[in-house]
Amino acid sequence: MFLTISTTGSPERPATDLGFLLHKHPGKAQAFSTAHGTAHVFYPEASQERCTAALLLDVDPVALVRRGKGKGRGGAPDAALAQYVNDRPYAASSLLSVAMAAVFKSALNGVCRAMPERAQEPLALRVEVPALPARGGAELVRKLFGPLGWARVDATPVPLDEKFPQWGDSRYVRLVLEGELRLADALRQLYVLLPVLDDAKHYWVAPDEVDKLLRAGEGWLAEHPEQKLITSRYLSRRWSLTRQAMERLELVRLAETDDLEVESVDNAVDETTDTEEKPVPLAGQRREAILGALRAAGAHRVLDLGCGQGQLVQALLKDVRFTEIVGVDVSVRALTVAARRLKLDRLGERQAGRVTLRQGSLTYTDKQLKGYDAAVLSEVIEHLDLPRLPALEYAVFGAARPTTVLVTTPNAEYNVRWETLPAGHVRHGDHRFEWTRQEFRDWAGQVAGRHGYTVDFVPVGPDDPEVGPPTQMAVFTRDAAENGKTKEAKAA
Repeated sequence: MFLTISTTGSPERPATDLGFLLHKHPGKAQAFSTAHGTAHVFYPEASQERCTAALLLDVDPVALVRRGKGKGRGGAPDAALAQYVNDRPYAASSLLSVAMAAVFKSALNGVCRAMPERAQEPLALRVEVPALPARGGAELVRKLFGPLGWARVDATPVPLDEKFPQWGDSRYVRLVLEGELRLADALRQLYVLLPVLDDAKHYWVAPDEVDKLLRAGEGWLAEHPEQKLITSRYLSRRWSLTRQAMERLELVRLAETDDLEVESVDNAVDETTDTEEKPVPLAGQRREAILGALRAAGAHRVLDLGCGQGQLVQALLKDVRFTEIVGVDVSVRALTVAARRLKLDRLGERQAGRVTLRQGSLTYTDKQLKGYDAAVLSEVIEHLDLPRLPALEYAVFGAARPTTVLVTTPNAEYNVRWETLPAGHVRHGDHRFEWTRQEFRDWAGQVAGRHGYTVDFVPVGPDDPEVGPPTQMAVFTRDAAENGKTKEAKAA
């Protein structure tokens, strides 16, 4: 199996920086043992103007069969001869993906201590795979790589025999990709899509493959138009794993687009204003309203329930009055993005001690969430099916019982003001419902009554005289008598 990665450069930005990014010196030919053979890394050319790194995987067919324990494509037993006489040692497949992950591990993760800034920059890349199995043909190759930012996706079918063109094409293509991408992004795409196009894996697909897929697909798979096909093939069509991966990808997509979609609608409305100042997106106005309510309540220890990618946690961390901040979300991927946003690995000890990110479902009680001054549910409840709201209500108001609870949710009446929103539609495809002001007040009043809270309502965004604000916020405060009982219990 053979793969080349080329880039161009200049005296100021030499192409040989590719060696630093891959952590493989251009002046050396290196060999690495893998489970099924030997991976060789060498540089056919290395100058300031152009540099090419080659990965050659020399597969041991006997080791492949022995380690596979007689299992072949899709895990089904193959005929004895077919175990040895097949295309596995020659055509790009999951074997090459595994070798890439082992040999180019740091580059795949976007890590380069010698040139950290260079690792985050797009490079003029040319990737070539001479023999790529493509179950779906050249058209599928273009569908998979086309949406990923490549300027050129050339998938040339390989004929069965050049001497006999009447025999037609084989199922292999010669793949050439050209464009400006980060090296890590290009490697991750190849890591996922090589076995997807081959439609086979040389090893048993276990549940941890879902995590591998989401790690490698970060930043592109959640929005890919062929997401379902990619996920299904990568996980060897194991439906339970495919469903799990699709659900997690949907959560990632929602976390990345929910605020953005609403903000884009907000900006479309605000374009009619005469002021030259850039309008503050609704998401920003919402965060400011929440911060103001928390400060007014005198809160110091705050829970952000359904924290998503950590935008509110980041804002809370900037204010020293919030001494303990806990972000909770069901999506591990969203929490990973939040950790990167907050730069948790770079925070000083004092700052890092103020913030915690935790994975958890908001419909289950958690003893560790008790005793906080405030909890925030910002744009969360509308993502739950209505029958699940009582479980969330009890977990927050009945079990955790913070002194103050802030809940924000869209005001359905305001939707008529969005010119880009079709009549009768909710603002986001994952919203299970959107309440009018009266519906929200009725629900909030019942919750407050059941759990010993009082509730006030605060408009967020422009308060239209006819339809109200775009976002409505309820501020729940535990009754003074309930607060007294809690203080007495703590003192005892």
